[in-house]
Amino acid sequence: MFKKTALSAALAAASLVPFSQAQAADYALDTDGQHAFIQFKISHLGFSYILGSLEEFSGGFSYDPQNPEAASANLEVDVASLTTNHAERDKHIKSDDFLDVAEYPSASFSSTGFEPSGEGEGVLTGELTLHGETHTIEMPVTLLGEGDDPWGNYRAGFEGTTTLTLADYGIDMSDFPAPMHELELYVTFEGIRQ
Repeated sequence: MFKKTALSAALAAASLVPFSQAQAADYALDTDGQHAFIQFKISHLGFSYILGSLEEFSGGFSYDPQNPEAASANLEVDVASLTTNHAERDKHIKSDDFLDVAEYPSASFSSTGFEPSGEGEGVLTGELTLHGETHTIEMPVTLLGEGDDPWGNYRAGFEGTTTLTLADYGIDMSDFPAPMHELELYVTFEGIRQ
């Protein structure tokens, strides 16, 4: 079952791709407009998948197209906002059997580096803290688009995915089949230039 891991990481993480047209700037995630998402997928006993999302988070990113290696990103996630559209399952996931949101109510991601790998693509590296554990993760990210919106703002949008091993974050999945030991995290979001 999902661990706070998903939410944090990712999430936010995926926003640091260099762009030739943009100016160096800070961007805030557009969570108010529901244009930012942190989603996850984990096997259900090897038969199917559980899909879910983290609904409450905030953060931002900055980048300089002339110096993409200096890009940075940060994210804070309310772990209790996790939902899989099944109330009893969500309650179990948030219990001390898994995420233990009473003890660890938030998760966070702070980038430590960005390595471009192509036009509008790269690998974001950073520290993901969840369930009381902090580990370095890597997330390949891709620029989806950038430019002016109809309301006078400048936006950039990204997506990224990574796989988390739940045991790395102190989440014991040993009683479950091997396919449930890892979780796939997917993040996509727009940022508004400040």
